[in-house]
Amino acid sequence: MNQAARRIGRTLALVLPVVLVLSGTLAVTRVPWAAPSADPQMLTASSGNASTQARALAPHEVLRDRLLTELQGKNPGVVLTHLQEATNGRPSLAKHCADLARAIGRAAVARYGAKQAQNYSRPVCDTSYASGVVQGQGH
Repeated sequence: MNQAARRIGRTLALVLPVVLVLSGTLAVTRVPWAAPSADPQMLTASSGNASTQARALAPHEVLRDRLLTELQGKNPGVVLTHLQEATNGRPSLAKHCADLARAIGRAAVARYGAKQAQNYSRPVCDTSYASGVVQGQGH
């Protein structure tokens, strides 16, 4: 029963955003650029323009966004643990680990202050978190 609920939840998690995006795209096909006149300019949605305006985020960018969002509700130690777990589980992310840890360090300074942020320092991706804390102090 529990696995069936998870399967349904995963299916909805994948399908629902696509349905919402498509329904929104189809509902708004023209946007006026200027005040109404004899020949108003209209923008028509097309798949060609959409692909140049928005691009899919790379896996490390998705992870960065998720971790920085998580930092709003959890302490940097928890977020660093999740970074370590993500890089262990997906080795292709390891080359981005230092940049991600620095970003977490900068964000931790903004949220907690330099002294408290430094208390969460640990050797995830070498000393990159501590480096980010130092960089965050300068801003």
